[in-house]
Amino acid sequence: MNTETDLELVVVATADIAADVRLLELRSADGGELPAWSAGAHIDLLLDDGLVRQYSLCGDPADRGRWQVAVLREPEGRGGSAHVHDKLCAGDPVGARGPRNHFALEPAGAYVFVAGGIGVTPILPMLAAADAAGADWRLHYGGRTRASMAFVDDLVARYGDRVVVRPQDETGLLDVTGIVAGRPDGALIYCCGPGPLLDAMATGCATLPAGTLRTERFTAPEADPDAVSEGFEVELADSGQVLQVPAGKSILDVLEDAGIEILSSCREGTCGTCETGVLSGTVDHRDTLLTPDERAANDVMFVCVSRAAPGCPRLVLER
Repeated sequence: MNTETDLELVVVATADIAADVRLLELRSADGGELPAWSAGAHIDLLLDDGLVRQYSLCGDPADRGRWQVAVLREPEGRGGSAHVHDKLCAGDPVGARGPRNHFALEPAGAYVFVAGGIGVTPILPMLAAADAAGADWRLHYGGRTRASMAFVDDLVARYGDRVVVRPQDETGLLDVTGIVAGRPDGALIYCCGPGPLLDAMATGCATLPAGTLRTERFTAPEADPDAVSEGFEVELADSGQVLQVPAGKSILDVLEDAGIEILSSCREGTCGTCETGVLSGTVDHRDTLLTPDERAANDVMFVCVSRAAPGCPRLVLER
């Protein structure tokens, strides 16, 4: 199970870079190097009042001295973005975990990047990596208004017409059908943004080869009303302890009720914090992180949402 160590960071600078978007620059509190990361990675910020929130790293992976995250204020959110915008200032300490990456940039000769609003943040280091590799790529970047689109001017200045900017109030929604139709042969598609955009991209890419579309969600999609949730057993390999998981409870809930420590955060299958190794049994994967091939491997699961598959009486988990 995940046993990451908490990091002690300090906020060294903040900047409002778009409407309701704040950029944080973070350094290690002891001045040392930060853990290595790659394009697509995110970290947990450990905020006051037990808030833990995930934010994509959007700076330069080669810069081990600082991390950068950009945070959108969410008026209907659960308090994390409001804390960042209203309470975090230069000089403040802040805890973190990670980084972890379930949205890694795979090698390819060509890419199509699609970003909606703050979904541009994990895409930024991907563009630099694709450009450095000499790949053919294009970014389609949509947002409510140009003023709300973080980094937009810098992107256009750096990459020119490789960046297609589509503010909704000027040009309407991103043309998903056109984006998919214009994809170069063999190109991978990376998309991050609000749920409706990701759903539209999934529909538009349905006939493309498996693995062509790679997505990252900030919020979980609505639960499948037809999903079956049976009771089953979980065996913890190291201790041999066997726990009953009833139909109405998650594995994470059962582990916590039994006093077993396990890191968790989103409880929606979107962050990857509770990743757990699977030694035997068949998993009903309900996260938004694993690719079809990773699900088929059946060797890891996210215990906040995923369960034993119908008909599987017991999962044996690494612990």
